[in-house]
Amino acid sequence: MRLTKLWVMAALSAFAPAAAVFAQAPAPAAPAPVTVRGVTDDEIKFGMIAPFSGPARNYGPQMKVGIVAAFNTVNDAGGIAGRKLKLITADDGFDVGKTPEAVKTLTERDPVFAMVANFGAPTTAVALPLLLQRRMILFAPFVGSNLVRRDPPDRYVFTYRPSVAQECIAVTQYLMKVKRLKPEQIAFFGQGDAYGDSGFDGVMRAVRAANPNAEPPRILHMTYAPGPSIDVEAAANQLLQYQRQRYVSGIKAVVTIGTTRHTAKFIEKTHDTVPGLIYTAGSGVGASAFADELMLLGPKFAAGVVVTQTVPAVDGFSSVVLDYKTALSKYFPEETPNATSLEAYLSMQVLIEALRRAGPALDTEKLVDALDNLRNFDLGIGVTVNFDRNNHQAVHKVWGTQLDGNGHYQPIDLD
Repeated sequence: MRLTKLWVMAALSAFAPAAAVFAQAPAPAAPAPVTVRGVTDDEIKFGMIAPFSGPARNYGPQMKVGIVAAFNTVNDAGGIAGRKLKLITADDGFDVGKTPEAVKTLTERDPVFAMVANFGAPTTAVALPLLLQRRMILFAPFVGSNLVRRDPPDRYVFTYRPSVAQECIAVTQYLMKVKRLKPEQIAFFGQGDAYGDSGFDGVMRAVRAANPNAEPPRILHMTYAPGPSIDVEAAANQLLQYQRQRYVSGIKAVVTIGTTRHTAKFIEKTHDTVPGLIYTAGSGVGASAFADELMLLGPKFAAGVVVTQTVPAVDGFSSVVLDYKTALSKYFPEETPNATSLEAYLSMQVLIEALRRAGPALDTEKLVDALDNLRNFDLGIGVTVNFDRNNHQAVHKVWGTQLDGNGHYQPIDLD
């Protein structure tokens, strides 16, 4: 018995150093917190590449106003899971040569969590591959072409606005059904790139749908080169020559898809040489800036111009428009309400709802999943928002407006 006790004590002595070392070993370190680009405990940073200079410089400030008004409203109520929303902008001047540097600024120098409201088809065409390589979300770009509406959708790209093709389908149907024009009496003027091509495709889809069993008539297709030059002389001359050749059954309306100044310049150049035309413009002109541009030319250039919109009437009294105006008067009292900042404000309401649903442990994949499962979200615009893996476009409705001689927009029924 004594030998056994001595053996146990010896064994314990032998293990004592190891036990002491084990007892003194530090506890395993806690795992390092997961770092998400552009997200801290108290902030979520979003980036926007848009023109604050150059020929399209009116868009950037207006979109920024709508976004920041929406963000500030949420921030004043405590933010999202205690985090404040912040917008950081980069100016590419609507110049594709400057877009890569703008992307670098918002992904490397001052990295953001996601991009919102990037402006323009040609510049977004440059930015998009760089963002997708980083698996960065691009939400509600101000782009009407199919570049951001692939089938099936890119996982990280979500749009708010109807496509330019949908706008052109709606207004072409209006010209044929309400104005009783024949398809061959409708011409098209647009930007000479994917943006303009999408608009012309919409016109042709509407024309084919009107008489699916017949060969579609030739539609006069005029273009201008995108960029800082406001040269539409060739298109204006093309319309005049075409009209001279076919005066009796000539053009009665021109569907236009372009920037503010290009579209206004085309109307100026053709208004008197080809009198009596109905002009239509897409929402991409920027309703307020477009009205101002035409009124500078004179009331006759504005009166009767039809402009399709991606938002309800800014002069209306729907609850969501009143909420927008309240936010604008609080945070930007010097700003006049307009369709561009309203669209930015509305699109951010969708993003904010998805951020709430994504939860406090936010990352890119959680936000994408929250967006993909957003169903029947009521913005108060008359249609609900529904996203899923096969549909990344929030709104498909197109609203109609018409300018009067005072430069004010009046709602019209496109149906």
